[in-house]
Amino acid sequence: MLLRTVARHQAACLLAFFLLAAAAAASRPNIVFILADDLGYADVGCFGQKRIPTPHLDRIAREGVRFTQFYAGSPVCAPSRNVLMTGQHTGHALFRRNAKLALPADQVTVARLLREAGYRTALVGKWGLGAEGTTGAPLKQGFEHFFGYVDQTHAHNYFPTFLVRNGERVPLRNVVPDEGPLGQGVASVRVDYAAQLIADEAVAWLGRQSRDQPFFLYYAPTLPHANNEGGEKGMEIPDYGAFAATDWPDNEKAFAAMVSQLDRDVGRIIETLERHELGENTIVLFSSDNGPHREGGHDPDFFDSNGPFRGHKRDLYEGGIRVPLLAWAPGRVPAGKTSDFIAYQGDFLATAADLAGIAVPAGLDSVSFRPALVGQTQAARPALYWEFHERATAQAVRDGNWKAVRSPLFTGPVELYDLARDPGEATDVAAQHPEVVARLVRIMESAHVPSPHGPAPANSVARDVPAR
Repeated sequence: MLLRTVARHQAACLLAFFLLAAAAAASRPNIVFILADDLGYADVGCFGQKRIPTPHLDRIAREGVRFTQFYAGSPVCAPSRNVLMTGQHTGHALFRRNAKLALPADQVTVARLLREAGYRTALVGKWGLGAEGTTGAPLKQGFEHFFGYVDQTHAHNYFPTFLVRNGERVPLRNVVPDEGPLGQGVASVRVDYAAQLIADEAVAWLGRQSRDQPFFLYYAPTLPHANNEGGEKGMEIPDYGAFAATDWPDNEKAFAAMVSQLDRDVGRIIETLERHELGENTIVLFSSDNGPHREGGHDPDFFDSNGPFRGHKRDLYEGGIRVPLLAWAPGRVPAGKTSDFIAYQGDFLATAADLAGIAVPAGLDSVSFRPALVGQTQAARPALYWEFHERATAQAVRDGNWKAVRSPLFTGPVELYDLARDPGEATDVAAQHPEVVARLVRIMESAHVPSPHGPAPANSVARDVPAR
């Protein structure tokens, strides 16, 4: 009798342990962040696109939350991805322009935090924050699985001779005459379309995941970026698909086909989560690394890619940095909601940590927007800051409805816009609001820490701030 009682007690304890473990796993959602490449705010149907159907992204909007005042970390690729991964804005981040740098070995990243908290972590697609064999390589920054392009210049080429899986180059059947040292170039024989291989890998990795352990997938397709080495024929796609019969220029047919493929691939991600019964415990976020490009023969005005906003890629006006954000998580986020909460991609680190129940390291520029994500009231976040070290250099601040832009960095005239009344930044009201200009300039100066890889400030208090 005593032995049976002890056995029943042990069985009950074991059952309770597994139930608690299952409850703990369910309380920590899987996280999928999808980052498109050079997709404009209005390239998506639910954000205003009229000519390119995006049914799968529109479905996410119907079943989730559409954020209308969300920002990229930078108007170009590498610094924007640096901000996303590290939660540091471009006044503090290592990358402040497209550059061949490498994240340091001790860098705090979203992937590292989540992996240390017990998440499986994978990056499929484009990295751009450190070359193969450096401290910045993805497997040294918290990812346990990687497939795609390590180098961002290599990522221009949709028909490369290789991709990289977990530190090893995977040969492809394409032929690239005069191939560059990083794998860049234009293929003369096109067999393997990298965007398709990358989508297939993301779907396959998701299909291997278990409901017993949370995971983080950073899916970073290169669509609809151009192959810059291709010049005016840089919009590389196997075929024009449903747009072949239109009377559009070939480059615009190709751009539309690229957006359409991106939409289908996002649909595959959602379908895979549902098929493997992972959807109810997964939060999917979709965004873009910056505004629409004017490269590879593509004209962003053809599809009105920036919508009501001024500027494009490489601009700190709204068209260069305001990007779509969609959130999908059945049962966790409200369906069919539109949020005007102001946030940026640097906030993803704190949000992911909040969702996973882990602490955010001190000293970052990241604020969790989890309350806004799940439909709760959330206080406005502090001002957003950007600086950009290409071309004439520039910096910008958004604080509430006020937006200040200054170029060149530190010394140029300050433009001021009231985005509530003037979202297209058509009317500079700096002369009418000198007190607002002065306050936003103080934010600019306090937000900047000198970078060994960027311009030094002239006549700015920021020159005395120690580097970090």
